[in-house]
Amino acid sequence: MSVVRIEHVYKDYLLGEQKVQALKDITLSFEPGVFLAIAGPSGSGKTTLLNLIGCIDTPSSGKIYINDQDVSGRTPDQLADLRNRTIGFIFQTFNLLPVLSAAENVEYPLLQRSDVSRAERQKRVAYFLDIVGLTKYVHHRPNQLSGGQRQRVAIARALAIRPSIVLADEPTANLDHKTGEEILNLMKQINRSFKTTFIFSTHDKRVIAKADRLVRIDDGEIFALGVRSETKTWSLARNRRASDGAQPLPG
Repeated sequence: MSVVRIEHVYKDYLLGEQKVQALKDITLSFEPGVFLAIAGPSGSGKTTLLNLIGCIDTPSSGKIYINDQDVSGRTPDQLADLRNRTIGFIFQTFNLLPVLSAAENVEYPLLQRSDVSRAERQKRVAYFLDIVGLTKYVHHRPNQLSGGQRQRVAIARALAIRPSIVLADEPTANLDHKTGEEILNLMKQINRSFKTTFIFSTHDKRVIAKADRLVRIDDGEIFALGVRSETKTWSLARNRRASDGAQPLPG
């Protein structure tokens, strides 16, 4: 079973009267529990691909399967329900609600779930804030927290729905080096402990160094795929259309 399967996906946008092709014939599959980085320069299409996986956007053509379920043709409400049950999100700007406390921010996505009782919500909030080391800060609002603490709240919020997939868009971009390392180590620990799939959109070499799978994307196309071996080296397969003079995968 694949947690994500993408088959011949294209994504086009209209820029004025001009059509811009953001993704071209993307075919991929990811197994459950992977710690995967989608890497590429700005404008390469990596965030577009992450948004498609997260059902925030829909492909112009092709199929996307989440937990072997075809999400093509679903209504916006159906996609919102899927996201709220299956996919957690972590953003570089944290996206916390400033008027809510850390605990209330973590609880917020659970309020949309009629199947989660108030007692269960409180249990999950306490549990995941403890997992990210913020038990003492449950009543603090975002402006009372450091950048690293805010990102920890965002991680707890993503985990509170008990997702099978967590998508992280440049999660270390607004953090200093030390804090970024701590956040990455925390996410890796959660990945190993809970077998939660983590998929990153990034150009941060630190993220790539901790990944066990790598998708290199450039100009909307898959440029290369990497699998890290037990010896921490990359086994690399390049797209047949990739340049012979391309640089090797980092990490």
